[in-house]
Amino acid sequence: MTRPPSAAQRRVIDAADPVTGRLRGTEAQLAALVKRGLAFRHPRPPHDHFLTPEGHRVRQGITRAPEPAGEAPAATGVFAARAGGEADPPRSGPARRREVHSAWQGLLELRRMTNRDGAVDRPCGWERTHLVQAAALALEAAGHQPAGPDDGGYRVRETPQPEAVAVHEPDGEALRACAATLEGAGWQVSEHREPRTRSRYLLASPRRA
Repeated sequence: MTRPPSAAQRRVIDAADPVTGRLRGTEAQLAALVKRGLAFRHPRPPHDHFLTPEGHRVRQGITRAPEPAGEAPAATGVFAARAGGEADPPRSGPARRREVHSAWQGLLELRRMTNRDGAVDRPCGWERTHLVQAAALALEAAGHQPAGPDDGGYRVRETPQPEAVAVHEPDGEALRACAATLEGAGWQVSEHREPRTRSRYLLASPRRA
């Protein structure tokens, strides 16, 4: 499990602009957050630092009220969307849904801040370098069921193709629903068949325009 942010990193995250996620801190603090995937450095001058979707999730976790009695507390490490098939998946329930919703809203804000025209209907640079995480977040945020260790549901996997992930889902109707969600989230999607098993799967790539 990823260790939680240090006290100094928590202070920097908690002090981020609540709307844009812009950060203020020393170069060492900001570099450490970038290394952990909680922040990114904007490619255009003045090269400010902003929270990633995981950083937004951690910030909400720092500032929100305690979970209601009887509900497991959310993890304090870096958020990871369900790609499907995890051996030890996070516990489902209201806390998880809040985490996923917060991460998705953070991603939309990241799109607004980093796409040149401020568009939120197509993926941003962070998503192109975190393909599996980005596609999985779009699916989980839309309520699709990720696969468990041994049961059905979607699975998002890397592919040899540049800027493309594969989405597997044994149920044909659920697979088509995944395609619709990804298209609505700004991905180009096509359906294919495995050469050996003939099972259907999706290839999804972030749309550029």
